[in-house]
Amino acid sequence: MSDQLRNRVMLAVALLLAAIYLFPLYWMYITALKTGSAMFATPPKFLPSEPQWSIYSYVWESRNMGRYLWNSLVIAVGAVSIISVLGVGCAYVLARYRNVWVDIGLFLILMLQVLPASLMVTPIFVGFSQIGLLETPRLAVILAIAAKSMPFFVVLVRATFMSVPMELEEAALVDGNSRFGAFFNIVLPLARNGILVSAVLIFMQAFGEFVYSKSMIQAVELQPASVGLNSFMGPNTNEWNNIMAYATIYVTPILAAFILLQRRIVSGLTSGALK
Repeated sequence: MSDQLRNRVMLAVALLLAAIYLFPLYWMYITALKTGSAMFATPPKFLPSEPQWSIYSYVWESRNMGRYLWNSLVIAVGAVSIISVLGVGCAYVLARYRNVWVDIGLFLILMLQVLPASLMVTPIFVGFSQIGLLETPRLAVILAIAAKSMPFFVVLVRATFMSVPMELEEAALVDGNSRFGAFFNIVLPLARNGILVSAVLIFMQAFGEFVYSKSMIQAVELQPASVGLNSFMGPNTNEWNNIMAYATIYVTPILAAFILLQRRIVSGLTSGALK
């Protein structure tokens, strides 16, 4: 097989996989615009004949989506702030000071990453309840998300720090910088791209978090958009166009941010792959 034919085959396979992956997203967007009868038409229509554009304003006002999105934003920003402040230092230590105890710490961090949120939510809920942290439920959710996502952030940022040559730090120390000065003036600016990308990935994950929010936040006015979407579900619920409209408003900002930052995300994820 020639290189040109191989490239065409790979391109066709990539386009097919992309179409399969993006079809549910496309179906969400068009279902939001369909009438009740058009949603259950046989065969299904791939383009709405009478788009119901007013559904978005109706869902926004009736479900008070502004409040839900604001709560999601507060939780995501809070979790990313805590993770960034604590995780950068941890990642730097694991990247620079290699010994058996550091390796053990890294192993434990990786083990924490594989624990699902559904497994951790019960002990976290009991512990937070005993210390009274559930009286501020959004803070409790922020801390829970930070604890769950910290290993992922540390592993990614550690790879970024390892790609920064140690010779630059040694030169800064020779020039009179302290260890902290070399870190803040030399290492941190060079690693900022990887740190930014890791923070963006954590933000996307925290913005859509559901398990902790559903378990710890009982007040409707404090619940994030993920829990608000769940409020549509019920034994007799058939408002699929409203559900899809809500999901469209909820998902579109995250998709737009991902598309705009995709090059930085890819470059940041691969920044520590080669040294």
